[in-house]
Amino acid sequence: MTACSLNRTARLLCSDAAHQTERLRIASHQLSCGATVLDFGVNSLGGIAAGLLLARVCMADLAQVTLAPCDVSIGSYPLVQVTSDAPVQACMAAQYAGWPVQLEKFFAMGSGPMRARRGKEHVLKSLAIEEQEPLAVGVLECDTLPSDAVCEMIAQECSIAPSELTLCVAPTRSIAGVLQVVARSVETSLHKLFELGFDLNQILSAHGTAPLPPPAKGFAEGIGRTNDAILYGGRVTLWVYADDESIERVASRVPSGTSKDWGRPFADTFKEYGFDFYKVDPGLFSPAQIQIHNLKSGRSWCYGELRPDVLDKSFRAS
Repeated sequence: MTACSLNRTARLLCSDAAHQTERLRIASHQLSCGATVLDFGVNSLGGIAAGLLLARVCMADLAQVTLAPCDVSIGSYPLVQVTSDAPVQACMAAQYAGWPVQLEKFFAMGSGPMRARRGKEHVLKSLAIEEQEPLAVGVLECDTLPSDAVCEMIAQECSIAPSELTLCVAPTRSIAGVLQVVARSVETSLHKLFELGFDLNQILSAHGTAPLPPPAKGFAEGIGRTNDAILYGGRVTLWVYADDESIERVASRVPSGTSKDWGRPFADTFKEYGFDFYKVDPGLFSPAQIQIHNLKSGRSWCYGELRPDVLDKSFRAS
């Protein structure tokens, strides 16, 4: 699989955003090293429109991201809806937050098509995902804007000049930051399937929804709410062309409910593990419910359950 235009497509979106900073309530500036930084919620207010655009940047514009009316069965929250006919490239080559960006005291979860340009993650190598063009666009989930040193380090990792780097930054306490994280319902299902050994190239189209929670002031609560939206309110439908046996081997193991850490607000679990993501059961990070339609056989499967009680406890916590 060659992802030859992901970063260029994403940069076009960023260029458009830089010309609409007032409408989007974001800010754009260029560092002395030449890198461009777009602030979607650190010092800027951002908003819904900014969050929708940020999610599109994260997926290199290979998915439609919209807000849908609430599902009253899980609460009075609008749904973040994601639809894609190129879900593997959108989610695994770009959106998956597989790059912990760290330099001295700076830390951010890195996602976006810059990952494909860097090309060092196991999932990228396994899927033969490559990016040839010497430019990179990334999304950083953090509370501070990157410095010249951070941008130079990212550029070096991507083997590009700093002037060819564009970074979009949003914390989970911002509206845009919350929305772009909750737009990962499909991505979490694909990553879970990848870990279970399913051939992702058999996935042709995808649709996912998850409730948009209110932003939280605290770090743990913010991360907790965005994760809970998917873990307990996320619904994903995949259209695949595969043998029924390969689906049946893994489908029931995809939903978050198969994890030992499932059943309570993520913030509580996160605190219990000393705020260390790597201590949380990796099997937890997937949607609450998954439905798979096999175009080869005409059969369908549905597994998992929604937990509005956990969502209510998480979203209403003070």
